[in-house]
Amino acid sequence: MAEKLLFLTGKLAEPSLRKVLNEMMPVSFEYRIHQLGLSVAALMTVKMIARRLTKNDITDIDQIIVPGRCRGDLDLLSQQFGIPVVRGPAEVKDLPVYFGRERKQPDLSRYDVTIFAEIVDAPERDIPGIVDRANYYREAGADVIDIGCLPEEKFPHMEEAIIALHEAGFKVSVDSLELDDLRRAGKAGADYLLSLTEETYHLAEESDAIPILVPAQRGSLASLERAMELMDKINRPWIADPILEPIHFGLTNSIVRYHELRRRYPDAPMMMGVGNLTELTDADTSGINALLFGIISELGVTNVLATEVSPHARKAIKEADIARRMMFLAREDSSLPRDFTAELLIAHERQPFPDSAEEIAELAGNIKDPSYRIKVAEQGIYMFNRDGLMLESDPFAFYPQLDLKEDTGHAFYLGAELAKAQVAWQLGKRYTQDEELEWGCAVSRDDDDLTQQKSEGTTMKTGKNCGTASK
Repeated sequence: MAEKLLFLTGKLAEPSLRKVLNEMMPVSFEYRIHQLGLSVAALMTVKMIARRLTKNDITDIDQIIVPGRCRGDLDLLSQQFGIPVVRGPAEVKDLPVYFGRERKQPDLSRYDVTIFAEIVDAPERDIPGIVDRANYYREAGADVIDIGCLPEEKFPHMEEAIIALHEAGFKVSVDSLELDDLRRAGKAGADYLLSLTEETYHLAEESDAIPILVPAQRGSLASLERAMELMDKINRPWIADPILEPIHFGLTNSIVRYHELRRRYPDAPMMMGVGNLTELTDADTSGINALLFGIISELGVTNVLATEVSPHARKAIKEADIARRMMFLAREDSSLPRDFTAELLIAHERQPFPDSAEEIAELAGNIKDPSYRIKVAEQGIYMFNRDGLMLESDPFAFYPQLDLKEDTGHAFYLGAELAKAQVAWQLGKRYTQDEELEWGCAVSRDDDDLTQQKSEGTTMKTGKNCGTASK
């Protein structure tokens, strides 16, 4: 007879738990899921389970599986209920591994947000320069190339740029405050026009381009609604953009306007320009993009305008592409946006120190040769060989303790490795000797072929090629 398991969970995790267990079928056990009446499963405690779980809940159950982060002495529960109570994995998605099965890889191929990537200085670029920048954006994940016009600067080759981008397979939008620029763009075959208002909407009748509608008066949702209604009267498609404002210049109110527009018009196509946050905030853009795309996912915004102007936003388009895929999968999975990809974890990692001090000490005790090994744990940087174990937080502190016998090549190698180890310890990143640190999508690197063994030779020759943060 198959063993009967009871899985305890919370409201938020229940849909994901059901989905994972269903995808594991067939399994060698029978199971039931019991939602214990709290929102976050990770906050479950032994005392809470003891109070809320009844004898009727465990009828015919052979074993209880509690969330991996559940705190307390499970033996007390086992004694109370008369059956084994055990912790499952910390993450629901690791249940297949917990039960001896290969975990299903997340499918990040799907998304429902179109990314417009703006070339903000298009008038100052020649045609090859515009196409080159567009190709860079396409490789980063952009779907539409937005040609930005500059105030009071002539753009005589706009039409030629639109034609060249179309020939290269791009969809094209043109972004300008001047109606003459937008009129020229429409006649040249642009796919989208940024932006029109209730006062300029009539321009949409002159071409097939889809206009992005914005309020004629800053912050006026009523103005935007009037533009939408006018476009409906002439039976033309449109995309509404309430405009996301910078921090301390109306950010919160602008998010409220997005929410209100979605409430009033559940099916309205919407756009959000994220540059006012990514460009105008001195913070890493990966986190800003993750948060904004979470809001975008909840609101059902299907178009995003993104830029890479400030040097600190140099990967903003790629981050937007990753964020839209991650949030789509989390929403479809009824789960939190965790454990799908580490590409937006740039500075820190969720599990930076896999080895404990005790495990490192045990490993060091088994070393029988003079080659130095380097490990990083919560306590600092460990360096060891057959002659002993050293712990420091500053690589320079190791120098008086090392016996390198004037081996300059090996000294250079150890210096490079210790520098990486120090960065890993300071930031909370995982360090593996002879491997580059992981920087998510911030650094472009070729994937390693793990089926191939590294060539033999000195450590000076086997170090990996470094990636680059630039194009």
